[in-house]
Amino acid sequence: MNSAQVTNYPVTDQVQEAMAISLRGCEELIPQEDWLKKLAKSTATGVPLRIKLGLDPTAPDIHIGHTVVLNKMRQLQDLGHQVIFLIGDFTSLIGDPSGRNSTRPPLTPEQIKDNAETYYRQASLVLDPAKTEIRYNSEWSLPLGSMGMIQLAAKYTVARMMERNDFHDRFKAGTPISVHEFLYPLMQGYDSVALKSDLELGGTDQKFNLLMGRHLQTEYGQEPQCILTMPLLEGLDGVDKMSKSKNNYIGISEAPNTMFAKVLSISDTLMWRWYTLLSFQSLAAIEALRREVEGGRNPKEAKVALAKEITSRFHGSAAAEAAEQDFINRSKGGVPDEIPDVSLSGAPLGIGALLKSAGLAPSTTEAGRLIDGGGVRVDSVVISDKGLRLEAGTYVVQVGKRKFARVTLA
Repeated sequence: MNSAQVTNYPVTDQVQEAMAISLRGCEELIPQEDWLKKLAKSTATGVPLRIKLGLDPTAPDIHIGHTVVLNKMRQLQDLGHQVIFLIGDFTSLIGDPSGRNSTRPPLTPEQIKDNAETYYRQASLVLDPAKTEIRYNSEWSLPLGSMGMIQLAAKYTVARMMERNDFHDRFKAGTPISVHEFLYPLMQGYDSVALKSDLELGGTDQKFNLLMGRHLQTEYGQEPQCILTMPLLEGLDGVDKMSKSKNNYIGISEAPNTMFAKVLSISDTLMWRWYTLLSFQSLAAIEALRREVEGGRNPKEAKVALAKEITSRFHGSAAAEAAEQDFINRSKGGVPDEIPDVSLSGAPLGIGALLKSAGLAPSTTEAGRLIDGGGVRVDSVVISDKGLRLEAGTYVVQVGKRKFARVTLA
């Protein structure tokens, strides 16, 4: 069956609302008219649509940038559709070449298993676990066998494969492309055939792979899925995409106080982008809040509300409230309720060596720079003497606004 064969159903207000939710913050929805038909059919018949998100567990942890697409899944899940969290344990053995200029080393089965368990545990903080279908693509990829793999490969041409930007650029540059890398988009596309998905979600860097699923479903006589791509979230700097390597990220397993403070550190402009992509508030509520800020309300109040929402999602409302109070205490120069205890020996000890040994500065040289900049306090007193030596005792040491330690020196 193709999209032209889908019976027309009425586009009700409920269908229009579902379409608006689908489009919220998305980069592309392809093709929109087909998705509207699917939504109308689902609303009229009461049969939920099958919505797929595939993730290769290539790393053990995820940051809130990864949750942008999970948030969209949750929004569609709340509309009553069946979401499928697909763990690419088979495709991880190949390695996704998307956006890469070299061959990605494949992971071991042990690494994949460990990462997959962590991925789902963290994703469950966004998705409703009771309403989420968990699948592993080894279920159908392994039984496919060599004959099935050859038959699958016959459904796509090398010329079309080389239209993919990363393959094209690597070939032009003379950078090696392994034959097995061609299998990755084929196998990801075959996932859509196996799951009979109506919609597949992914980042903008996954567009080629998502379209492959649509193509293969047609080849196998299925109604082709629609695809929805979500933008890559800008990190704390508001410039580059969120990335651990750029240290502009918020890990979803980070401490609530750290998470709360990091959200408050973003710019007022970036805040609205984060509201659209990360908040579960309605677009109408966000727009009303924006108008209040434009009308004179302090934008920090809106940012605090966003920080509390995000922190609550991953740590609970009580932790978010405590994180807000902790931030207030720090802003007033107070000491957080919970700070690490550090025991050191060698009294009397120079302040530079103490900061380094307590993990508050990477080196004594950097400790000196921090002191010169007025960023070091001992028992709330700003330290200006780099030659200061501390006798035996217990001190509350602060570096900058966020780093604290209760140091006991013997």
